[in-house]
Amino acid sequence: MNDTLRFAPATGIGSLPGTDAREAAKAATGSFEDFPHLPELPARGPGADMIGRTAGLLVELYARVEPSGWRIGDRPGRDTRRARSWLREDLDALEEFTQGYEGLLKVQAVGPWTLAASLELKNGEAALSDPGACRDLAASLAEGLRLHLDEVRRRVPGAQLVLQLDEPSLTAVLRGQVKTASGYRTHRAVDRQIVEGALRDVVAVHDGGPVVVHSCAPDVPFALLRRAGVTGISFDFSLLTERDDEAIGEAVEDGTRLFAGVVPGTDAPLSDPAGSVMGVRTLWRRLGLRPGLLPEAVTITPACGLAGASPGYARSAYAHCVRAARSLADNPE
Repeated sequence: MNDTLRFAPATGIGSLPGTDAREAAKAATGSFEDFPHLPELPARGPGADMIGRTAGLLVELYARVEPSGWRIGDRPGRDTRRARSWLREDLDALEEFTQGYEGLLKVQAVGPWTLAASLELKNGEAALSDPGACRDLAASLAEGLRLHLDEVRRRVPGAQLVLQLDEPSLTAVLRGQVKTASGYRTHRAVDRQIVEGALRDVVAVHDGGPVVVHSCAPDVPFALLRRAGVTGISFDFSLLTERDDEAIGEAVEDGTRLFAGVVPGTDAPLSDPAGSVMGVRTLWRRLGLRPGLLPEAVTITPACGLAGASPGYARSAYAHCVRAARSLADNPE
């Protein structure tokens, strides 16, 4: 945990609509002047999706597209080359719009457990079915992320990098809810200590830098993520229930940053900014936390990536996050 780190009040999650890397970089850097992120554009096709993009980062492991999804293969093929090419294009655009930038910059990749639940082995089953494959995948991902972070540092030398691991399947992995290839059964639940250990190993590649885990699924395992050493936890605020209260209160008291997804990820009417963060204020009162702590503990984001939104809505959602965060800071009570 980096006690000296000061997070900015708002940022995006990762994905945006469209296929133009320069437009996406301009939106991410222009909307969040003190906490931009590296955009992802899944609409370009396989390799730009979050699984294919992260598969392209792996070291000595490769994946290709099959009718059923991404499958681990023996050698890099056109799908790997395409994923890496699009990432370079995105980094080129980001570099162009961050000349001289000094501050927080977030990059995203799929975490080890969602990757294990999504990548297939040669037999068509998820890598999750094989403990050895899970270990190899986590180690390959860790090395790939280390190289990726080095590349971003080289391109944007003034930035303080924040690594976001996307783990929407994490709860399903812990509960044994990931379906087998047949769809009739589910893979066995993975032991919590094994899950925590793999996450800790991947978090460690950032050398003490801030790592955020994002999940837009219900029942985010706040306590497990804290034990794994994350700096922040990003979640869809609308999916919280009162049974999450204790875990959230403990996270805040421990200094864990909350990335509260309060703005819908697909086109929807946007309330006034104060209304968007009303639930955050209500949660704070329910937990008995000091209102003045709110801007120090919470970053406002969309609920999830915006790949399914219209371009106009995506721009509005980003601007709305900034205004909602300002409302929270100005009127924490």
